[in-house]
Amino acid sequence: MARKIYVNLPVRDLDTSRQFFTALGFGFDPKFSNENAACMLVGENIFVMLLVEHYFKTFINKTICDARQCTEVLVCLSCESREEVDELVAKAVAAGGSVPRDPQDFGFMYGHAFEDLEGHIWELVYMDIET
Repeated sequence: MARKIYVNLPVRDLDTSRQFFTALGFGFDPKFSNENAACMLVGENIFVMLLVEHYFKTFINKTICDARQCTEVLVCLSCESREEVDELVAKAVAAGGSVPRDPQDFGFMYGHAFEDLEGHIWELVYMDIET
């Protein structure tokens, strides 16, 4: 059986976060979404649970990190091409996100990143294994 991964991220405004990621082309599973959570479909076995902060706190005994001030995790997604990397960054910026750094080109690997509305950093990478 293939494992599934669920990345859980705290958000202040669930509706605004859903709108942001919808603008990037991601869909949501209504079976696992409600007023406290939205299950974003990333891949066949990859999901991101956007959880409003008060609900996120029910799973932890620590303080929630403000991702706009400090970084706890980098979420990295593979892309099919360099163009897809750049297109997702452009969509993120158009939807209100920001760019934390310049693109990186290592020949065989190309990467870029965006910050979502909550400050979480999303790394995007295309690897050409034939180069």
